[in-house]
Amino acid sequence: MAKERDSFDFWYAVNNTDVKLMPQKHLETFGATLLNYHLITELMDSTNQIRIREGRLEAGRPQIITPDAYSQTAMEGFGDEARQYVDWLKEHEKDIRILQYGYKLKQESYSEHIVTDTLDPVVERVKAAVEAKGDPMSAVLVGVDDPWDVCIVRLFWEVIQSSALVNIREMQKKRLFENEQGVPRGVRNDIEAVFKAANADSTLIQSLGNKLRGLGLFSEYEDRFFSLVKSKQSK
Repeated sequence: MAKERDSFDFWYAVNNTDVKLMPQKHLETFGATLLNYHLITELMDSTNQIRIREGRLEAGRPQIITPDAYSQTAMEGFGDEARQYVDWLKEHEKDIRILQYGYKLKQESYSEHIVTDTLDPVVERVKAAVEAKGDPMSAVLVGVDDPWDVCIVRLFWEVIQSSALVNIREMQKKRLFENEQGVPRGVRNDIEAVFKAANADSTLIQSLGNKLRGLGLFSEYEDRFFSLVKSKQSK
């Protein structure tokens, strides 16, 4: 029964999320992106009480992944219902699976307050204030008060859908999708960067191993990986 309730909760949130103002720029292709959100919700048990949440969502650099390795998306700061929604997206949105987008809520920038008014005037005021600031990575959306973080996932998925083709095109210009021994060049480049980082900082060796396993490439890099481990143990 609890599982059915959670499923209902996240679908209720998904279906009642309305993005009123989308970011004007796409997600960065070769770096992280900070997206500022303003989520407006009606309190569930009060009349004319509107909650305004402001915060940041950090999107990691989109990474090319191997077709058989759509590993767990980093979702720091999100609740169970939001994670269930992401699991559903992974299963059904196959056209964006070639890129992996990790993201987390930036709690240090989070704030919220409640105003007494009806929904529409509040939405218009918030939207006008955000537009006046001219921040191209700001978004305004109306959602549900609980589970509100599902609404943020829904926003981010829309941003991904509007960004993916641009990200792919920019990666293609750098020939990152070209095949290198059965693996995209971008994946090989990422692995080399993590090997370099782990060589400089042995605390990153475990992350390197997890990455290789997640990509389904550990056996190919196994000798090199254990050689690195032994070199660090001998010091």
